[in-house]
Amino acid sequence: MNNPLLCFDDLPLFDQIRPDHVASAIDELLLNANTALETVTATDFPSNWSSIAGVLGIVTERLGRAWSAVSHLEAVADTPVLRAAYNDALPKVTELFTRLGADQHLYAKYRAIDASLLNPEQRQAHKNTIRDFVLGGAELGGEKRERYAALQERMAELSQKFSENALDATDAFAYYADAAELDGVPDDVRQAARTLAEAENREGFKLTLKMPCYLPVMQFADNSALRQRLYRAYVTRASGEAAEEFKQFDNSALITEILNLRREEADLLGYRNFGELSLVPKMANSCEQVISFLRDLARRARPFAERDLADMRAYAAETLQLHDPQAWDWPYIGEKLKEARYAFSELEVKQFFPAPKVLAGLFKIVETLFDVQIRQGEAPVWHPDVKFYCIKRAGTLVGQFYLDPAARTGKRGGAWMDEVRSRWLRPDTQQLQTPVTHLVCNFAEGVGTKPALLTHDDVITLFHEFGHGLQHLLTQVNELDVSGIHGVEWDAVELPSQLMENFCWEWSVLRHMSAHVDTDVPLPRALFEKMLAARNFQSGLQTLRQIELGLFDMLLHTSPEPSPDITALLTQVRAEVAVLKAPPWSRNAHTFSHIFAGGYAAGYYSYKWAEVLSADAYAAFEETMDHHGMQNVETGRKYRQSILETGGSRPAMESFRAFRGREPRLDALLRHQGMTTAN
Repeated sequence: MNNPLLCFDDLPLFDQIRPDHVASAIDELLLNANTALETVTATDFPSNWSSIAGVLGIVTERLGRAWSAVSHLEAVADTPVLRAAYNDALPKVTELFTRLGADQHLYAKYRAIDASLLNPEQRQAHKNTIRDFVLGGAELGGEKRERYAALQERMAELSQKFSENALDATDAFAYYADAAELDGVPDDVRQAARTLAEAENREGFKLTLKMPCYLPVMQFADNSALRQRLYRAYVTRASGEAAEEFKQFDNSALITEILNLRREEADLLGYRNFGELSLVPKMANSCEQVISFLRDLARRARPFAERDLADMRAYAAETLQLHDPQAWDWPYIGEKLKEARYAFSELEVKQFFPAPKVLAGLFKIVETLFDVQIRQGEAPVWHPDVKFYCIKRAGTLVGQFYLDPAARTGKRGGAWMDEVRSRWLRPDTQQLQTPVTHLVCNFAEGVGTKPALLTHDDVITLFHEFGHGLQHLLTQVNELDVSGIHGVEWDAVELPSQLMENFCWEWSVLRHMSAHVDTDVPLPRALFEKMLAARNFQSGLQTLRQIELGLFDMLLHTSPEPSPDITALLTQVRAEVAVLKAPPWSRNAHTFSHIFAGGYAAGYYSYKWAEVLSADAYAAFEETMDHHGMQNVETGRKYRQSILETGGSRPAMESFRAFRGREPRLDALLRHQGMTTAN
């Protein structure tokens, strides 16, 4: 009763959860799940959807919530003790869910359910469940069945270790620069670096590989040797090319084993490769379709990327006297060229985006378009910087979310949304459970008494993650397995997140979310127009970069080679797609957590695939704006009802057609990215 992980009355007790709570809580919940499985698979237990949910669904949902809390803390507040507790429990949790997904008696119960007696939400959930049983090995027998279970456990361990190595390799690096080396680096970045050094009683400025430090150094530091030092450390993280003291974090062997196990898993289930297996629950019909889609988009983007590169080469030679730019020079050249061409810098823009003002502006557009109210609330949190919010409509609670914005040691890099719990008309109480999510970013912290300042890219990231959150929080689906983000095809799940990014380019939105950190003056319209003119600056290069990653991922997981050489394959893909060449010692794949630890294996193409959907969906907002650029509330209502509220209760294409009245088209994406005509 004293274990906070076993308290399911309300929100997780994050401020009370300790590593020594993990083992006892998970063991008890696993025991409950095994008992429930025995109950529902008994001969006399009815093959009834609601009956199974009322017994097995209740205990597995609780296990999922407890494990989610542990996993979340391990990602945002990692300590050696917590990591050990997590890793001790991981095989047991993996084994349980693998066994549930392959239990032949449970599979038989679900197959015996008369789907015609289910409501539409339940029918979709039932259809997905049958599919997932097949993909989970329920039709395997004997040694194959045992081997499949062993594969799942081992792959979970390997993915976790991959993630740990990427985090540890990032955290382990530090360079203490002197003041002269930091010419050109923004003042707030310098101050933050000085504070880090002082905390260790060190001279100089502590530079790290975390994005709030690494990226501005690469963009603004005049010292090419400094940029080279950080770049080399960054692109060789967690690889054999890293400096000797960091080779303990090498992910090479893990990658090889992960790929071999995925190949074996696909073979066990009757697929030619893991790519085929991965696409079964997605929108795309085949690996060939995905590869063709990516190559076609690369063909369209390449002329623009070549022009982007030619412009940078010319500017580097004529203005910066850089006649042979290296990989670590391109971010610096690009930033200087953008400043020269559009007469503004990211440093200038950043002053107008204090985090509190940005958040207020984000809430305003969401409240206006989706008919909700967002207010700060109270909840136990894992760090003092974390804030908690409630979303209501007409006084009724719709959902709640945590916002964890700042980068810090022990916190995984990147940005993400994850669920705490899902909307569900609970079969045990007949009460409606409202959804709760985490929204996690890695922005720079405020310096001194000033609030954190966000770059415009940071603003876009915040809107992106909030878009994911909205799909989970605004759902009106009552069936757990298809509410919110559950049941949404993986290559459609980025639609709501990418759609929200577009609002960051609307004056009617930005003017309400900007105020200079010193003067409180809103973003000047003239500066906004410069930003807008620069919106598609190097969009060709950026598009090719995403295609490079997506094509590498899909070719890697469809390779006929037993153990593909990932470095050789990445070099091959870069030769085909990229116009910016990476050094031969670059090892970006060794920290490609999306595909080796994040669920995007043979699915990274989803970002570009969903971008087609999101750009076309946002075109509906553009088409209905008034002459002042104000958003049409009716369009927001239709989007909310057609896509956000329906979650995974129907195929994503049906939801898209319900909103747009037709199939998606590519032209909106090309227009948004300035790639409609090549010069």
